[in-house]
Amino acid sequence: MRELKILAVVTFFSVLIYILVEPFAHSQMHKHVEGHNFTYTGEADIAEASDEKKAVKEKFWSEVKTIASLKGDATAGEAGFGMCMGCHNGANMNMGGAIPPNLDHAGAIYDKNYLIALIKDPAMASNVDHKYADTMMHPMGSVSSMFTDDQSIADVVAYLLEKKAGEVTPKEAYKEACVRCHAMRYANLTQLGETPKFKHEKDALAHKIKVIDEQDAVKAYMGKLPPDLSMIIRARSESFLETFVENPQSQFPGTSMPRVGLSAEGYEKVKAYLTEIGDPSKPERERLGPWVLGFFIIFSILAFLWKKEKWRGHH
Repeated sequence: MRELKILAVVTFFSVLIYILVEPFAHSQMHKHVEGHNFTYTGEADIAEASDEKKAVKEKFWSEVKTIASLKGDATAGEAGFGMCMGCHNGANMNMGGAIPPNLDHAGAIYDKNYLIALIKDPAMASNVDHKYADTMMHPMGSVSSMFTDDQSIADVVAYLLEKKAGEVTPKEAYKEACVRCHAMRYANLTQLGETPKFKHEKDALAHKIKVIDEQDAVKAYMGKLPPDLSMIIRARSESFLETFVENPQSQFPGTSMPRVGLSAEGYEKVKAYLTEIGDPSKPERERLGPWVLGFFIIFSILAFLWKKEKWRGHH
């Protein structure tokens, strides 16, 4: 029985370390933040706001709620969306600090309230209004002058949700939501997207210069170059990633990183791609895990029975 007791003690402390110690370590590295399941009502923004900004944020998110209650007309919204194509056209041209994202799957990966808020006031929606004395100075600030009434905003969002949705792969979700700021070297992705294969070295060098120029522009806008995300899925806890993506200010007050506005489904797509690149062995590891544990359990039982048989009659 002594061997079983030793096994029980080792198993107990191993489980204790895995279940309690690692999460505790993460909790000490970063404060605990309650998430909102990727719903955007302004509750967190208002709670975090200074006294002089609370009223402004309350009014803004109240107006977003009003627009969200309107019935949008996707047909009418298509004409409004045409104005967006001047920037969101996949041309990879930096505008004011970053490349405007592709909106091919905007309705599938972004939250409805966030899309409404973004059109109404991009700086407020992204929770980076602290960076601007006037939120119209945001690189996307002019959009609020293109959609001047509530119904036009409801219509273009209805168009996005209906016509710019569809099935989206994890890679597409990541590229549309993150890549214009965050490179991923293990996936051969830079701020300009996937790096092509070049026949001639001078073409590869010319492309590298374009990437460096783009990174310099992003660095100037953000204050520093956003980190490469190749290994972020293994470097941060799941709770940290969820709350940080949902609202970067919750983890790092004053950060220049804007709220991305992903829906819960959009976040799961992005997380899947981060896992695919940063922890590609995870599915195989999870598949083999039960078999390995089963082997050790059976081996322990057989070893105990063998020992008991060999030591029978010996005291």
